Amino acid sequence: MGREFMNIFDEWAESYNDAVQGRNLEYQDVFKDYESILISVASKASGLTVEFGVGTGNLFEQLIDHHLDVIGIEPNEKMRAIAKARFPKERIWDGDFLTFPELGQVDSITSSYAFHHLTDDEKFEAFQIYYDLLSDQGQIIFADTIFEDDLSYQQTIQDAEQKGYLNLAADLKREYYTTIPKMKSIAEKAGFNVSFQKLNDFVWLMNAKKQ
Repeated sequence: MGREFMNIFDEWAESYNDAVQGRNLEYQDVFKDYESILISVASKASGLTVEFGVGTGNLFEQLIDHHLDVIGIEPNEKMRAIAKARFPKERIWDGDFLTFPELGQVDSITSSYAFHHLTDDEKFEAFQIYYDLLSDQGQIIFADTIFEDDLSYQQTIQDAEQKGYLNLAADLKREYYTTIPKMKSIAEKAGFNVSFQKLNDFVWLMNAKKQ
């Protein structure tokens, strides 16, 4: 459920903001238009909103700026501490995409750059949980690295290796990046209508609404 990557989160806690600001050459394309991506997520959310994978709090800040009532869920202690220091009055709790404190009914579920920590089976399990968690008009708004198909995924790994971006290539091989057709099937099987919008060469905005 993503917690197997906890040691990587520990390493990223202090350097994550440098990466998203383009200071890590290997990840510049992954985080291209980063602020706009976060705004795209926040602008679609409404009502009581949960963010899974708060990290250091960048999307969380946008959700607050959009005047939303927000609860943050973050499994990594170091990242959660950074987010809590930024937002000491806000609710930022220990948990992950599948295991989290009692929330009651919510209106929006958001996340950025995190859902790929789950296998496709776990993604489906998460969407089943979220269907019951969401209000009748509730929605899921995720921005994450997704690929158009398996060929595109493999080509992206090859391109990274050819550029000498070995950390990026290793990341793409190690985690559970999925494709648009697989993610569409997962969402629809769980009872959602889903749409996708490409935001950069790596990241798509996924908006799933209850049928």
